[in-house]
Amino acid sequence: MTCPICSAKANPRYRPFCSKRCADIDLAHWLGGGYAVPSNDPDDAEEVLDALEKALAPETRKPH
Repeated sequence: MTCPICSAKANPRYRPFCSKRCADIDLAHWLGGGYAVPSNDPDDAEEVLDALEKALAPETRKPH
C-alpha cells in the first residue's frame, strides 16, 4: 500500500499514510473542506445553512 498523499510506502504506525506529516496534511484537507463533495441541489444548501445557524445560535451553546 502506498501513501495517498506522497505515494511513499505506507508505515503501519500511520496507515494508510507514510508519516505523521502526510496524515496531518490529509487532516488539513478534511478540515479545510478540500474533500467536500459539491452539490447542485439547492435544497441541500438551505438545510446546511439552517443547521449551521441553529448550531451557532447563542441559546444552543453550552457554557464552558
